[in-house]
Parts: sequence; C-alpha cells; structure tokens
Amino acid sequence: MDEVIINGEVYVLKGSGSQHKYCDTNDMRYVIVRTRDAGVFAGYLKEKDGDEVVMVSVRRLWYWSGASSLSQLAMEGVKRFGECKFPCEVDEVRLLGAIEIIRCTELARKNISEVPVWEQ
Repeated sequence: MDEVIINGEVYVLKGSGSQHKYCDTNDMRYVIVRTRDAGVFAGYLKEKDGDEVVMVSVRRLWYWSGASSLSQLAMEGVKRFGECKFPCEVDEVRLLGAIEIIRCTELARKNISEVPVWEQ
C-alpha cells in the first residue's frame, strides 16, 4: 500500500498501480506551482485563494535536468538527479502570484523527493 507521512500524519495514496496515477493525500494533491516572481515549487497544495496558495512539505525547484518542461516534470520527474538543484524541503510556504499549478503523478512525486538536497 502506498503511504506518505506529512508532519507525522500517515496518508494513503489514491489510485491503482499505474505509473501515471496522480498523487493525492486526503484532500491535498501533490503539485508543481510556478509563480510570477518566486520561482517553481513542488509540494502538497493545502489552500488556494485567487493567485495565493499555501503548500506543505515543499521543495523549491531551482534547476532541473532531464525534463524538457514543467509538464514533463509533473508526469515523469527528472532523469538526471545529480544535475538538479532542489534545496531542502520546508514544512509550509505561502506563495503569492501563482500562475500555473500542475498536478503531479505518484511517479513524479517519488522522483522529486529522491533528488538529493542541493546546498552551498
């Protein structure tokens, strides 16, 4: 059974065994959000109000390799883990100016979470 732990709570993922099943945890979907000014983020969408979103268990996607677009990244994840620059996960972030929200597959969620933390 596929499970995800967020802030100590265990959630069971919906869907069949398909690699393109989407990742939902209770009422929260794992998504990629592109903002007007702050960049691109991957995590669970907790709230949305106009172009303001709140996400939990979030990683900033500063640079990726092995996906030609955010759409491909949301479906398949990345292909070259060592070339990606995804900093550490943060518990929660409020983003202003969300201009694109893309629902991720379970495959992409697992893939994004396995990219090593980039730090300087």
